[in-house]
Amino acid sequence: MLNLRSTIDANYKIIEFFDVANQNIEMLYINPEHRGKRIGKTLLEYVINHLRVSKVDVNEQNGHAEGFYKHCGFETIRRSELDVSGKPYPILHVKLIK
Repeated sequence: MLNLRSTIDANYKIIEFFDVANQNIEMLYINPEHRGKRIGKTLLEYVINHLRVSKVDVNEQNGHAEGFYKHCGFETIRRSELDVSGKPYPILHVKLIK
């Protein structure tokens, strides 16, 4: 099951979007201009409670995302040296613990 949602502002700029498939967050993006307003946390609570999300894969180089998920109760359970395309971008496999 695929669940894609996005929100735009009055100037047609993307505020946020997410995509969920098979209880896994495929994408979760908050426009930097809108960070710190609880949008990410609200979206995460929604996908956990309504779409039963329990895991996400995070590019290891994205420290902001890694910190966000850890702050919200996720924990790294595994690390892969390559991304899904086979490129050398280490991926952290993160799972909801609480």
